[in-house]
This record gives sequence, structure tokens and C-alpha cells, in this order.
Amino acid sequence: MFLEYLEKFELNNDNDTLFQSEKYKNIKTTIRTKNIEDLEVLYYINEFWTSKQRQANSLHEVSYRACFKPQLPHFFIEKLTKEKDIVYDPFLGRGTTIIEAALMNRQIIGNDINPLSKILAAPRLLIPDFNKLQEYLSNIPFKKGLKADIDLSMFYHPDTESEIVSLRNYILTKEKNNELNAFDKWIRMVATNRLTGHSKGFFSVYTMPPNQAVLPERQIKINEKRNQKPEYRNVKELILRKTKSLIKNITHVQQKQLKEINKTAVFLNKDARETSEIPDNFVQLTVTSPPFLDVVQYAKDNWLRGWFNGIEIDEVEKRITMSKTIDDWTNVMQKVFDELFRITKQGGYVAFEVGEVKNGKIKLEEYVVPLGIKSGFNLLGVLINEQKFTKTANIWGIKNNKKGTNSNRIVLFKKGE
Repeated sequence: MFLEYLEKFELNNDNDTLFQSEKYKNIKTTIRTKNIEDLEVLYYINEFWTSKQRQANSLHEVSYRACFKPQLPHFFIEKLTKEKDIVYDPFLGRGTTIIEAALMNRQIIGNDINPLSKILAAPRLLIPDFNKLQEYLSNIPFKKGLKADIDLSMFYHPDTESEIVSLRNYILTKEKNNELNAFDKWIRMVATNRLTGHSKGFFSVYTMPPNQAVLPERQIKINEKRNQKPEYRNVKELILRKTKSLIKNITHVQQKQLKEINKTAVFLNKDARETSEIPDNFVQLTVTSPPFLDVVQYAKDNWLRGWFNGIEIDEVEKRITMSKTIDDWTNVMQKVFDELFRITKQGGYVAFEVGEVKNGKIKLEEYVVPLGIKSGFNLLGVLINEQKFTKTANIWGIKNNKKGTNSNRIVLFKKGE
């Protein structure tokens, strides 16, 4: 199906192609070939999806380090699956792939060795009634004068800290007693996302963006430089405000659909190389982006989210693939591909998004291509989605490379013919 889509491109002498239809007549795609371990690999380069082409649903607006945009999984889910097919992400992150798949009425499986991923993703399948949530939240007892068991004074006003600690104690107690309900999980998800940030919509004083909590000593320096001190933030009000933002695009039909998808949804907290819970020949499409060497420091970025949720984040990082060398990384990913081949249906696909590491000196697709082939997959090619930023985007500092574009590199495999 996808090859038929790509074969509609017609190569000319300049190695440029023009999609031959009225809808795509202004879209220019470049096809290049590159030898990777004696295999001629096709590269398809275009702006296949952008935020302008399709606005992402507000339900995705949960911050997490190194996550891709919803338009990426939407592109592959739309073209390579049908309703009720199973879509999987072995490196779940904030849940972009599985939330988008659920919105498109696909069955979903998500896995991540970091338990924060399930906390952030699973609750968004059960959209709460806002008025009922508001009433429920108002009845959660908040005590005055509570302090955290670690020094958080550089982030929070004392009254805000007391509210956060009250909510944390309430959630952890209910979790210990196996009493968490859908409202509790939603509140926990939103609160986890509101702990720190760079606007008054967060619990904290001005700090780094919410996907990267700075360490206390760094926050002290930020406060000194900005001559700021934490102001009071009403925790319950901010949870409700963020809830309104998350659900603003959700229709009643989508709410019912997500609730139905939730009945069969699977969330695993496993090593992606060992997912025995998933049967053989089961998944139609995997869309994922793996950890890239040691580029992202998960424990350092998520220490505060870990504290709030009672997670020993240092222990989690020991289990995460934080390879320092490309050889170590490929050894791990080879086993991931072996597992993906086992669980993928005949005729199913894997869309494996990779990045340019070390300022483009390492192009991971050159290592991923032979891994997938060795596991038994057929290679369809490498798609490079290049998004040209507008002047407005450049004003905001989006300058990922010298030409003012941002790119996703996706290696696409298929199991069987």
C-alpha cells in the first residue's frame, strides 16, 4: 500500500519528483539513493506532514523530553492501518503514537521502561466530565504548613508547596491501597505535567520548560539572575485550567471512542527487548523513536516528576538504554528489532524514527537499516520529512540547522511481501 503511494512519484533528470495529482501538484519530492552496507537505499525527502497541514488534537499537549509531533504517527497510521488494527510503541514516552492511534480508532499497545510514561499516557483515554472532576478535586483535602521531604523552596511558594505535598500524599496513599480511580489518575497526570515550567500556568516560579526540570542549585541561580522568588499558585485551579486545555478539542464521539479503546488498551513497563505479553504476529504497525545514545538524561530531567509520583528515578535510569557508544546502542537495538519482528503481523510495518546525533556526524538510519534487515524485515526506504519554518517560527528560535528546517528521519520496514 505504501509502496504504491511512493511509486506515484515520477523521477526527472534533476532527481526531483512531482506527485502527479491535483491535490499534490505543488509538492516537490526529492528521491535520493545511498549505499548502506552494499544495499542501495531509497531516500524520500519532502514536507510530508506539517503542523499547518493538520492541527494536532489538544489531548497531546503533555510535555515530555525528546518527543515527536502527532503528525508523524498520524501519517503512517492513516496510510498503513485501518480501524481496529493494532498500533504499538515500544518506547512510549508521553504517548504520542498511542494517543493518536486511539483518536483514529485503532487498538493500542504502549510500552516504556519508565513508569512515568503510563502515568502520562493512560489517563488520557478516559476523558473526565469537567464538572464532575471539578467537584471531585474540590473534595481532596489540602493541609496547610506541609513541607516536602526535600528542599523545594527555590521552586514553590510555601503555600503552593503544602498543596503539592497534600496532593502527593493523597495520591500515593490511594495507590498503595490500590484505590486510584479514573479521576485520581487524571489529576495525577495533569499535576505531574504542571510541576515546573516557564509561565503562570505551572505550579513553580519561572524555570526551564516543563519537559526538563532543572536541579535545585541551578534554579537558585535562575532566581538570582531574574531577581525572582516563588509566588503562590493555586494547585487545584491550575489543574482545572490545564484540563480545559487538554480536552477542548475532544468531541463527545471521540470521548466514547477513547473509552471503548481503553477497554482493550495494553500498557507495559518492560524492556523493549522482552515483551512476552505481546503475542507473535500480532501488531499491524509500530511507530516509535528510541533513546538516542546518551543524548537525553532521563533521571536528571525527570527527578521532580519522579519525586511527586514516588518513583526512584535513578533506579529507572539504570534500566533505560543509555548507550554511550554506537556499538552498544546497535547491540541493544538489534534485540529490539528481533522482538519487533516476532510481534509484527505478516504484512505489518515498523516506522522507526531516528535522529542525527552529534550535530549530524552520526546518522542513525545507517545503523538501523542493517539491524531491521538482519531481523528479517524488508526495507521500504528512508523518509525524511523536512519542515521549512516560517519567519515567525525563526523568531521563536527554531533553528535546528543552518537552512532553517527541521527534519524527521524514519526508516520504514515491512514484514513479508
